[in-house]
Amino acid sequence: MDRSSALAALRSGGTFDVLVVGGGATGCGVALDAASRGLRTALVERGDFAEGASGRSTKLVHGGVRYLELAIRRLDRTQYNLVRDGLHERAIFLRNAPHLAHRLALVSPLYRWRDAPYIFAGLRIYDRLAGKLSFGRSRLLSRSETLRRFPMLKAEGLKAGILYYDGQFDDARMALTLALTASEQGAAVANRVEVVGFTHEESQLTGAEVEDRETGERWEIEARAVINAAGPFADSIRLMADAGAAAIMRPSSGVHIVLDKRFAPTGAGLLIPRTDDGRVLFILPWEGHALIGATDEPAAIEDHPPPTTEAVAYLLRHIGQYFNVEVSEKDILSAWCGLRPLVSNPKIADTARLARDHIVEVSGSGLVTICGGKWTTYRKMAADALDHAIARFDLRPKTLCRTAGLALAGAENFDAESGIEALRSAFTLDYDVAAHLHHAYGDRAPRVLQEAGSAGAARLHPAFPYLEAEVLYAARFEAALSAMDVLARRLPLALLDLEAARRSAPRVIALLAAERGWDQRRRDFEAAETERRLTQAI
Repeated sequence: MDRSSALAALRSGGTFDVLVVGGGATGCGVALDAASRGLRTALVERGDFAEGASGRSTKLVHGGVRYLELAIRRLDRTQYNLVRDGLHERAIFLRNAPHLAHRLALVSPLYRWRDAPYIFAGLRIYDRLAGKLSFGRSRLLSRSETLRRFPMLKAEGLKAGILYYDGQFDDARMALTLALTASEQGAAVANRVEVVGFTHEESQLTGAEVEDRETGERWEIEARAVINAAGPFADSIRLMADAGAAAIMRPSSGVHIVLDKRFAPTGAGLLIPRTDDGRVLFILPWEGHALIGATDEPAAIEDHPPPTTEAVAYLLRHIGQYFNVEVSEKDILSAWCGLRPLVSNPKIADTARLARDHIVEVSGSGLVTICGGKWTTYRKMAADALDHAIARFDLRPKTLCRTAGLALAGAENFDAESGIEALRSAFTLDYDVAAHLHHAYGDRAPRVLQEAGSAGAARLHPAFPYLEAEVLYAARFEAALSAMDVLARRLPLALLDLEAARRSAPRVIALLAAERGWDQRRRDFEAAETERRLTQAI
């Protein structure tokens, strides 16, 4: 993905069929759908791909067990449809990106026998809704089997466990991969390009004025349809296009902390379906660590929201309630907060009850807004938004939606069985390095190593499998423009271990400086900004 070529296309003066605003899950999904249908497509993202909510999720590809409970208890068809669509899209997700997503076993401990029929019946319905796309049948685990899988669980009062399956993925790399694939399908995709205004003709949108945040240059992009996929920031785009637009976003915060792998020792995740205040708690294996989240509280809309002291204390307290181990803030390796882009309903005070389904709105000026939803259903959300735009603006795609069967970048020749050993043999790699490259880049992993040669063989940090070659590859082919682009999104190091990211930052900056021709002033800025972000909020 060549940002310079994308900027040239965006400045060309031609008219795009579709201009997408937002480079998260949905925006990148819309760009891919539009480009793969043969529409002339542009996407601009004011920050980096997945820098917002899409890069700070719980890393689950799921139908939504929690939503199924609401559907059953309240006879809520919206929640039921969300689960049904989620299970269908879950299977497509793993099929189209097998290098980035995989099946994950989850266990829910039972401390009261009276809960077993209710939870087990719900999960069997979950399995049945998945049908032939099921990842595996739910089943009851004995008390001893539950403790074997999670030996640190409190044994007192434990009756049994219930096992079920969902999926897990690398969210930031998934968004980047969608952007890469969209670019390869012909879309002009650029990060660090911000919409600063819209152009109109007789009160109808004709495009947008944008600014390259790297250079300050401004210009106009003409488009027949403008699709707002800005996630939690969708309302600010709506107000820019239509000054009288009423707010429809009501985001909640999702706080996650990362501990060492002792809390997820067997490769399975733990689901606490109902904490003492009714929330859901996940403890998941992720990148050799344990990921714990998430709280669900109303939140202000801001860039890089910090995890609050109260939310972190909440997670630590509940770990102590379910595990025979003392955990404190000093055990936290990293923490972050993401905003969930929920669609508001003024009649509902509790954000946990807001539907995670999505809506498509077409404003009076013609702005198409897609908001709500979740990562798992990004593809369906993109298709729905694009279908609205095609109908509203009489666009002429060359084909129907193709994304259900479109392998994403890195997936076409991905070999799940022998790929790791093939990399080890060809490049003499440690197993952990080969496994990481195999799953992060799929069939393009050899190219990462070939581009850098022997100069990129060193690890960025001795405890992690990330190589200097990946920094060079990120700068050359993945539009990485800052150290945090690399440390928090091209690689997940900052999300796993803040101190390891801090120690790796000088080398990342040096490599990027050599690639990008940074002067000392820019190097100093990168060092200060990276430290600020690692200290305050990833």
